[in-house]
Amino acid sequence: MKRILSMLSLSAIAAVHLMAQAAAPSPSPTAALEAGIKSAQLSADNAWMLVSCALVLMMTGPGLALFYGGLVRKKNVLGTMMQSFVLMLIGTVLWATVGYSLAFGEASPFIGDLRYLFLDKVGADPNPTYAATIPHQTFMLFQMMFAIITPALITGAFAERMKFSAMVLFTILWTLIVYYPLAHMVWGNNGFLNAFLGGKIPCLDFAGGTVVHISSGVSALVCALVMGKRQGYPAEPMKPHSLVLSFIGACLLWVGWFGFNAGSALAAGGLATSAFTATHFAAAAAACGWMIAEWMQHGKPSILGGISGCVAGLVAITPASGFVKPMPALIIGFLAGVFCYFMVVKVKSMMGYDDSLDAFGVHGAGGTLGAILTGVFASSEINQPFKDTAGKVLPVGLIEGNSGQVLNQAMGVAVSWVLAIVATFIILKVVDAVVGLRVSPEEETMGLDLSQHGEEGYSLEA
Repeated sequence: MKRILSMLSLSAIAAVHLMAQAAAPSPSPTAALEAGIKSAQLSADNAWMLVSCALVLMMTGPGLALFYGGLVRKKNVLGTMMQSFVLMLIGTVLWATVGYSLAFGEASPFIGDLRYLFLDKVGADPNPTYAATIPHQTFMLFQMMFAIITPALITGAFAERMKFSAMVLFTILWTLIVYYPLAHMVWGNNGFLNAFLGGKIPCLDFAGGTVVHISSGVSALVCALVMGKRQGYPAEPMKPHSLVLSFIGACLLWVGWFGFNAGSALAAGGLATSAFTATHFAAAAAACGWMIAEWMQHGKPSILGGISGCVAGLVAITPASGFVKPMPALIIGFLAGVFCYFMVVKVKSMMGYDDSLDAFGVHGAGGTLGAILTGVFASSEINQPFKDTAGKVLPVGLIEGNSGQVLNQAMGVAVSWVLAIVATFIILKVVDAVVGLRVSPEEETMGLDLSQHGEEGYSLEA
């Protein structure tokens, strides 16, 4: 009897459970469709962003390594490439431990806090503040690639004469003191210059005009002035030893820049396409502008001028890429090509400083021009950073009627210039006191390849 009662009890429980399941509402077709769409969007956006991460990393090595490596004399080719490679390592370790938190934490308008120290809480779930449709870790990786290439750009200014140990120490201090605070101010939540997340000065910088190019280019000028000229400059010819390497590097930079700019849309949508288009158009127009100016000045266009102009256009369109239409992108690129040619060929000669690979003339000058022109050509048809309390889209750039945006851009440029100048000068003095900045005259004559690394880039043995 007990066994029969037990079986009846279990049957009753099972029946109640089945009734409860039948009574429970099943997911509606609409809810299931929305969940499927959200999953597909996350997968598509994440795939594009991981590709963009790889493209931006390619810009440092091999892109910048080849570009800079070909522009120096052959006795310094390995030392120059080594700098780009090592900065990939240093930038990664710093970012993983403390950098991401300082750049994208939310402590103040000027620097982040330590909430993401050692990448704590940075996982597969999206961070809705920064990128709602990709994993937080993917966003972290993408931003890391910018932190890697920025100090690598500075190495063009002190090429062929800085100690390797000094370069390492300088990079660590510069990244901590200049790059992380500036990245937070422009892109971090509540950053001082952030136009989208409550910044006091709404400066438009889609992919790094102020954060990457102005900061590195202006710092490069300070490095060139503080360290002084290379031995024999400018009396002795110091021509690039391999324009073939530089050409390949420049083309890799051009391709990688699509990840740099279009990837900054943080999604595989129409804004990424617009930024991709603007990037390509500006690069082509800038190369034309530089080569035309060179042709008129010297009677011949050169491959060095073409690739230099291309990079100048890529630099100038970086802050504007997510805000401008295709035709303004052509204008920005062409103006950048002519302007940077003037800075590299005329201004550097008049002032007499030795910016070895023209990091300031291209990145500092081109980035400044691009940041200002962003305030002129930015369009609400491409991006809508400004809305009133009712949600109405407001004009973005000068041409649309927002004349104040040019002033906002100028203030963002000023912040980047001042921080770069003051901090870089102090850092250089500290590094000089600790390890010394320059190699000895004998080591400089020997070349960085042998004196700093005990290797040769070209060893032709029988």
